[in-house]
Amino acid sequence: MKSYRIIVNGNVYDVTVEETTGNEAATATQPVSNAGSVEIKSSVPGKIIAVEVSQGQAVKAGDTVVILESMKMEIPVVAPQDGTIASIAVSQGNNVENGAVLATMN
Repeated sequence: MKSYRIIVNGNVYDVTVEETTGNEAATATQPVSNAGSVEIKSSVPGKIIAVEVSQGQAVKAGDTVVILESMKMEIPVVAPQDGTIASIAVSQGNNVENGAVLATMN
């Protein structure tokens, strides 16, 4: 174990970190059980300003699923095909990275 003192915005935090050998396998997270087979991903980093669909909603190719704000522009993220929204991974106000899964559909 190693101990560190970290200062963030004037606040002092004492942190202890456990050392590992690197031979241990990382535990994989289980996939979300209600996730669909088609991922709808962000094409740019930005902030979610609107989620236009709900879980279980039928959508057609080209329907807006989420609206992102990036570099002061509103960018609609659309359904790539006809189907049903299986899960929504974001909500209004979330910040997302390029390539982040926003929703899944079947």
